[in-house]
Amino acid sequence: MSRTRLQPDACPGAHSPTRAADGDLIRVRLPGGVIGPGALRALAGCAARVATGRIELTSRGNVQLRGLRPGDRAPVRELQAAGLLPSTTHERVRNVVASPLSGLRGGVTDVRGRARALDELLCATPELAELPGRILFAIDDGRGDTAAQRPDLCWLAQGPDAGILLVAGSPTRTGSDRAGIPALLVAAARAFLEVRAAAGGTAWRAAEIAGAADAIAARVRQLGGAAAGTVAPVPPVALPAGSPLDDLVGAIERADGGAAAGAAAPLGELTVAQLRTLADLGEELVVTPWRTVVVPVATGSTLDVLAAAGLVVDPRDPAMRVSACAGRPGCARSLADVRSDLRAALGARTVPDGERVHVVGCGRACGSPHEAHLSVVATPDGYRAGAGPARRTLGAALAVSR
Repeated sequence: MSRTRLQPDACPGAHSPTRAADGDLIRVRLPGGVIGPGALRALAGCAARVATGRIELTSRGNVQLRGLRPGDRAPVRELQAAGLLPSTTHERVRNVVASPLSGLRGGVTDVRGRARALDELLCATPELAELPGRILFAIDDGRGDTAAQRPDLCWLAQGPDAGILLVAGSPTRTGSDRAGIPALLVAAARAFLEVRAAAGGTAWRAAEIAGAADAIAARVRQLGGAAAGTVAPVPPVALPAGSPLDDLVGAIERADGGAAAGAAAPLGELTVAQLRTLADLGEELVVTPWRTVVVPVATGSTLDVLAAAGLVVDPRDPAMRVSACAGRPGCARSLADVRSDLRAALGARTVPDGERVHVVGCGRACGSPHEAHLSVVATPDGYRAGAGPARRTLGAALAVSR
């Protein structure tokens, strides 16, 4: 049975902000996570306008600003001037993730540049403005990292110049060569809209439509022409059970003998100063779905610069294993200022070693990671870890969970 939604999705954009408890929230899509120095400086300028002085990294490799003054359009004009908002009609559907280390290390092929090409074709296809804002495209270089992020439509490499289409995680017998990735995924998006309409037209995600994989793949073969052919039923690579987070932080040895570097944003937030430090590196960077930043070309001092800015460059740092929902004051549903409490717990060293922890302000558990983790939930009486009783403080709840 297909799922029936009673309301359209309400994912925020820059031109369509969401009103939160602390003001307007806008989200800026970064297809493939790629962002240059000029855009980083524009984000820093916008972050300086909000009370938190931070931007948030999302689990789709995008960025968002919260606490903006309602109706203030100046940040949108600044972001538009920096090239971060190339389409008014398609801005909410430009959700594209790609393997962040592709072409640097690992994977079976190099998919750099394919996310940008997909974004351009997506925005040039008028009917795709009707996609729900929850849609997620992924381009996976064969290592299985972005395919594991539950994308709706994914190209998964099966060799140096061949890949298959996954729909809601299910492999199909339809695929394309590397050059045909944008055309294949745009054809799949058009097919999704047709299949969605036939199922009632309310689904937010492909997984909500019964038989979506077979129906979309069949329609793609009709729509795609030379860009989407039938491929042999090669079983896809085994998707990783955990997160590639450790590979994305610290020194990254490139396959060509060069060096890259990765750093994590504590609690998924970047300050104005950190944004400007990243911009001063002078490189095009990659923001990943794991709330880290990859510097593709690094020098001997890059890690020191990132660490001095307060970014996490050691995979063993406890901050690598914690995340949180927005909490107070941004969310009216939250029962606690979970981010401030989590910072205090990190300072008190009460976060369990080696255990993934996600702290939330209510039972909705927004932002929960896909991998196994300990959920710590705020209640009217304090925090509880997992199914345990509530403790008055977050630190106590975390300490008990050891």
